[in-house]
Amino acid sequence: MSARIYRPARNAMQSGTAKTRDWVLEYVSETAREVDPLMGWTSNADTQAQVRLRFSTKEAALEYAADHGIDAVVQDPHSRKVNIRNGGYGDNFATNRRQVWTH
Repeated sequence: MSARIYRPARNAMQSGTAKTRDWVLEYVSETAREVDPLMGWTSNADTQAQVRLRFSTKEAALEYAADHGIDAVVQDPHSRKVNIRNGGYGDNFATNRRQVWTH
C-alpha cells in the first residue's frame, strides 16, 4: 500500500490560509476511476482512496506510515513569495499622510 504525505495548498478562490497548516497522508488509489454512464459521477472500487489523515507535523505522518507499513512519498510544499505593494489606493486614506489630498 502506498501513500503520499503533503501540505495542501491554499484555496485559489479565497485569501485565507485555513486547512493549510496540517500535513495530509492520502492513499494512492490501486484501481482507476470509473465514470457512471447514467449520472456522470466518478467512482472507485478502492475504499482507501477516500481516506485522508491529518497530522500536525511531517514527522508524525512519517512515523504513522512507518508503524503501519505504508510506503509513503513526501512532497514538500513550495515556498510562497510575498507580494508587498506600496503606493496603492489605500494610501489615499492613510492616517499618517504628509501631503494634502486634492484632485
